[in-house]
Amino acid sequence: MKIALDAMGHDNGPAPLIEGAVLALRENTQISKLFLTGDTPQLEALLKKHGCNDARIEIIHTTQVVEMHDSGIDALRRKKDSSVSRAVDLVKSGDAEAVVSAGNTGAAVAASTIKLRVLPGIDRPAIAAMMPTEKGVHFVLCDAGANPDPTPQHLEDNAFMAAVYCEHVLGRPKPKIGLLSNGTEEFKGNALTLAAHGLLKNSGLNFHGNVEGHDLFKGTVDVVVTDGFTGNVVLKTSEALAKSIFSLLTRELTANPIRMAGAKLCKPGFRAVKAVTNADEYGGMPLLGVEGVCIIAHGGCSPVAVKNALRAACSSIQHQLNPHIVEAVQRSHDSSPNTHQPA
Repeated sequence: MKIALDAMGHDNGPAPLIEGAVLALRENTQISKLFLTGDTPQLEALLKKHGCNDARIEIIHTTQVVEMHDSGIDALRRKKDSSVSRAVDLVKSGDAEAVVSAGNTGAAVAASTIKLRVLPGIDRPAIAAMMPTEKGVHFVLCDAGANPDPTPQHLEDNAFMAAVYCEHVLGRPKPKIGLLSNGTEEFKGNALTLAAHGLLKNSGLNFHGNVEGHDLFKGTVDVVVTDGFTGNVVLKTSEALAKSIFSLLTRELTANPIRMAGAKLCKPGFRAVKAVTNADEYGGMPLLGVEGVCIIAHGGCSPVAVKNALRAACSSIQHQLNPHIVEAVQRSHDSSPNTHQPA
């Protein structure tokens, strides 16, 4: 499997990305080629620091970096030699099968959408994020940030794409779909969710109906569909809350010797919970709906998260999701030819 890593796209520079890449190469024999796009002297120095001279690595020198404050589409136009743009180019040319980026999400989405194009029948791509539940399984949140202002038809497409991902990657036949709203009743929601509810109800999917915020982590549904703005807020709030809870627990459980003794007995349980809620364990989120594989990682992700993002890229290549997405969406459009108008 040939993967391109945007080696400059990180809040803290290339160091965490290179460390994660080295970890991935040591553990994953599926990777036959790993392209690192970025400043060659910096990347070579970091590889040397980790004692890595793996023949599978090829550095593609770039002269520009998309900063987090840059506009995604503007950066794509003005910084044609950026690390993320050149990484996507490798997928476009067929030299790589997947791209992984922890940089500016807008730039990664724009580059993948414009350069790779969207799949037939899809108007806008969407990010699928794995979210934990109290049952120990996960649900797919879609969209988690790619398209902040979708149409109802886009939400329907998100449901189909996430359902395919849930079925073929997570192994759940006929996944249950929920629409995020401010009430479970069919008449609750804004104009977008009300219109999307009608489409999903007649989509042929296993549609559960509306789900509220406090239902998300109960494991009621396998897929939660929403717009990219709301989904991104839910994702970041949930991750921050999980970290805050563990910080609070650490502070309180180490407050005195008696609590510390009790905490030591519970340590395996705490570790298990942390593993389920730790975003680093999943590494990156697939950008569904583009021709090719694009994995979006967090800007501040750890080396372990980078390693797991590269693993997620391998998984997406292996499962060949795109043909299944095209088939599912086309089947939907054929059965309801008047319900989908291109944006």
